Amino acid sequence: LPMAFRNVNARRHIGLQQLSSLASTGRTFLGPMKSHKFIVDESTNQSTLICSAVRLIESLDLTSAAGQLLNETIQAQNKEFKTGISTLLFLVGAWSNAVVECLQQNVPVPAIVSVMSEGLNSCCEKVQCLQIPIHDVNKELCSNRVRPKAFESKTGCEGLTNPWNLLCFQRDISAPEEVIPINSSSHQGDDCHFNKCLVSPLAGFGSVASLVKGAGDRSSSVLSGSGVIASSCITQKLTHSRHFSTLGKSHFSSQQGNFQGCLSGPSADPCGCCGLGHLAVALSHGNQTSVKLLQSIAAYQQERAECSGSSQINITGIVTCCVLGLPESYSCVSPGFVTLVSPEQATVIKHFADKPLRVLLMDGDLTEQYRHLGFNRPLNVRTILEHPNPQGGRAGDAWLSRMSDILMSFEVNLVLVKGNVCENVMERCITSGILVIGCVAWHVLCAFGAVTGAQAVTYLSQLNASCVGNGARAELWKASDGRAMDLGELVPVRISAGGIPLLTAVLTTALPSKVQLLEDQFWTLLYRLHHALKDGRVFPGGGAVELLCLSHIQVLAEQPEPLGNDKAVREFPSPWLADYKSTVLQALGSGWKQYLSVVLCNTAKARSELEACAAVDHHLQKAVACGSPSAYILEEFRRGGVLRGVSDPFPDQATDLKVCDNVAAKTEAWRRALDLVLLVLQTDTEIITGPRRNQLLNSPVSSEFMFL
Repeated sequence: LPMAFRNVNARRHIGLQQLSSLASTGRTFLGPMKSHKFIVDESTNQSTLICSAVRLIESLDLTSAAGQLLNETIQAQNKEFKTGISTLLFLVGAWSNAVVECLQQNVPVPAIVSVMSEGLNSCCEKVQCLQIPIHDVNKELCSNRVRPKAFESKTGCEGLTNPWNLLCFQRDISAPEEVIPINSSSHQGDDCHFNKCLVSPLAGFGSVASLVKGAGDRSSSVLSGSGVIASSCITQKLTHSRHFSTLGKSHFSSQQGNFQGCLSGPSADPCGCCGLGHLAVALSHGNQTSVKLLQSIAAYQQERAECSGSSQINITGIVTCCVLGLPESYSCVSPGFVTLVSPEQATVIKHFADKPLRVLLMDGDLTEQYRHLGFNRPLNVRTILEHPNPQGGRAGDAWLSRMSDILMSFEVNLVLVKGNVCENVMERCITSGILVIGCVAWHVLCAFGAVTGAQAVTYLSQLNASCVGNGARAELWKASDGRAMDLGELVPVRISAGGIPLLTAVLTTALPSKVQLLEDQFWTLLYRLHHALKDGRVFPGGGAVELLCLSHIQVLAEQPEPLGNDKAVREFPSPWLADYKSTVLQALGSGWKQYLSVVLCNTAKARSELEACAAVDHHLQKAVACGSPSAYILEEFRRGGVLRGVSDPFPDQATDLKVCDNVAAKTEAWRRALDLVLLVLQTDTEIITGPRRNQLLNSPVSSEFMFL
């Protein structure tokens, strides 16, 4: 029953203030130079390092109604895209403040809702002209495009007749390279006549995507069907800054070699049919470690497809394993399934001596009490003992012995379990020389089932000869220097089978608090690439899309006619609407302007937000003066950065930094952020239920409530 209520739709809207307060905590997550945060668990005194808005929200106190709505919105974005969450969180705060300012200017709520919604829809339509097809991105990143004479003969905005002629992504750069020797006969596909290039996953952080040709090949290459002659040894480098950094030239030594169980990382082909490695660089936003791993994954999966033209990333064929105690430079991609086991289990693996194993897959828990989904026990019946044991002994010993006998009778060596494994079963299997691994993802079980012929069972009692697979192998995982790692409490092992398409990104670090951070960064980049391929297009990054939105908002604010066909807008008299339209649209645009300003400050390209706002206004004026804001923005993007701060020592210097953003993820983050703000705006009452009347009466905000 209701206990109390308060009016929240005053000029200082309480819900919007709560959203603004919560969103301000993620302000430093914008841009490539994110500030990390420590999350400390007071109950255990353990800390975790985070650099993700999702992890931040999971750690905040979200007991308020607005906070719970914010959490649901962020979780929905994360579930669908795994990216765009920091943008969503920031815009929720920026637009909440903007709406509060509109309320303080006595702008009616229906006008705010209608004009902002229509304004965002109009901006989303406007920015479609900035979309770059994936094919063009790959082609431009793989080669130096030759500009048409018509383009070279003109300067300024008059020569920008074709937006795609502006996207000359690659520039000639003289820099030393790390050449990784390869077996030239390892790739002989008829449709892949190209010199294979490599990128080492252990390469120095100053050279994220150093693409080099095979040793001894110094010839020029011609892109098939394009007639463009390109340099063979063009380098695409990415520094720490997503938006504005110039070329970094620091070099670190890297370990080379292709050891058993570890891919040295062939990058996607820079001159031919695949090119996903280049797209991964453009979407990495400065995440050097993950982009090397993803380049190796993309090249491996496309090589398995024999360059059939399919440019999709199979996410279900990728897993991660975090290994503590090694430097981050040991991170690599290993074929098969890499996981952590106890030293006792590792001893069992050593006895296998690389022999083929008989494998069993289980899609539930390997415990005596486990029952499959949908199993219902009889009502009003309490089970004391399912299987009486007249001979005495511990409860469960009979079941344990029966399960062990079943495994031994079918000569099973390896058991992969989707759920949990009983400790007694684990101990009995180790004694019998059987390796049991629990908490294995379902898609991993499917991958092993496809190549070994094993069929998943729910209970061991269902096991028969046709359910057991053959051909699996298990070994200790070896680091890049060829050593098998024994790190004490947990030992990394690699389980594989002939032809299995499974890959494991092994993420190494010496800091336990950094494990979650590395894993989040890897999956974020992986899903960026996945959604880019799914959309077929990407946006130019570095603030290009937000700048065009600001320019378009200015045009909309100057239009005398009503915006859109919204019913609520049509019901208002035109003079009345004109009084508020400009104010509301400026409030909408202020969110993107704050976004760009904060990114400039976070990347140290502006000394203050005031200076950053001045830089944004300067580029807005230049875009308007150009006559075609989209052409101006694409030209700036071609030159290496849409926005260059006032503090930039070389503001007119062109760079080779090319960053791209996902289309659907970015626009959906905008929509979700504004939908949340407008939803909270339209609430007028907060009703409190429950038995905490006295606690609420004694709280500092008790005067705001009316008690029932």
